[in-house]
Amino acid sequence: MYDLPYHKEQDEATIKAFIKQYPFAFLTGCDKNHLPIATQVPLFVEEINGKQVLRGHIMKNTDHHKAFLQNNNVLAVFTGKHTYVSGTWYSNPNMPSTWNYMSVHVRGTIRFLKDENLEEILRMTSLYFEDNNPKSSTVFDNLPTSFKQRVMHAIVGFEIEIQKIDTVFKLSQDRDAESYQNIIKKLKDQNEDGRVIAEEMEKRTHLLFPKI
Repeated sequence: MYDLPYHKEQDEATIKAFIKQYPFAFLTGCDKNHLPIATQVPLFVEEINGKQVLRGHIMKNTDHHKAFLQNNNVLAVFTGKHTYVSGTWYSNPNMPSTWNYMSVHVRGTIRFLKDENLEEILRMTSLYFEDNNPKSSTVFDNLPTSFKQRVMHAIVGFEIEIQKIDTVFKLSQDRDAESYQNIIKKLKDQNEDGRVIAEEMEKRTHLLFPKI
């Protein structure tokens, strides 16, 4: 991980909001032979019995399912928008260019759940992506019973007990005020990714440069 103190996000609420906004995570681990495996899956952070966990579901008997049964140590990486930042935008343009981005890394141990927990997870997941509309035909409770009975045996729910959360919110915090403002200006003229990064930088302007 890119591990510099001024690129860390310390606010817990901001980190949880980021995970909620970008739930489709890269979930990785190793099998019993220490060979790496990975999948991508939506994950949701919750507090259960006083512990912070991530919950989600995967298909059974895949390489990652088998590996997680053999080795329960996992890493989930949540990534947001990202963008190129040209060195020509700095107050001193004779500098290398870089990349601004945001990510949250969650380490923990995975545990597979019973069928009733799987139903909870599928209900939560479908409602979230259907804008909490319980009348949507694709929400879990509205799916045909015959379909649910046919496919439920092929998937399994899980929770990851969170052991450590680390972050990289690399948003030009190490630049001078003139460079910082010019990067924001340039990124506002870019695509959606650039504009989102510019907005995130604007939120932090007064913390970094109180006199602006």
